Amino acid sequence: MFERLFPRRKPDPKPLPQPTPQLALGALLVRVAFADQNYELAEVSQIDRILARTFNLKPLEAAKLRATCEALERHAPGTPEFASILREEIPYADRKALGDAMWSVALADGGRDENEEIQLLAIETALGLTDEDMAAARETALKAL
Repeated sequence: MFERLFPRRKPDPKPLPQPTPQLALGALLVRVAFADQNYELAEVSQIDRILARTFNLKPLEAAKLRATCEALERHAPGTPEFASILREEIPYADRKALGDAMWSVALADGGRDENEEIQLLAIETALGLTDEDMAAARETALKAL
């Protein structure tokens, strides 16, 4: 009864941070994992491992970064904007490694999904990866499956 008379005011949501290369990478990894509408623990764990390894973070720091990336991915610009941040800031070899990492996230749940593959192709193209490198990343990831 009191709740109807005196509804609690929800606090204003925290503003999202401006995308940095770290956040853009994390958000793209999350976007790949969400593409099949099924965000599994195996994908979350793989994202955390990639973020920890890439940015030399402790596990808790990587998990916090991923949580920020999840919020950013939900409310942020499209894939081309994230990809352009990475394309401008990261050398080609590192972007190629990012393509490999994204495939490991997409397949972390143990199966292939058409929506994840479509999302991956769009991201890899936006990152400026060559067709040969995209095919090699896919083939390597599928062999590991």
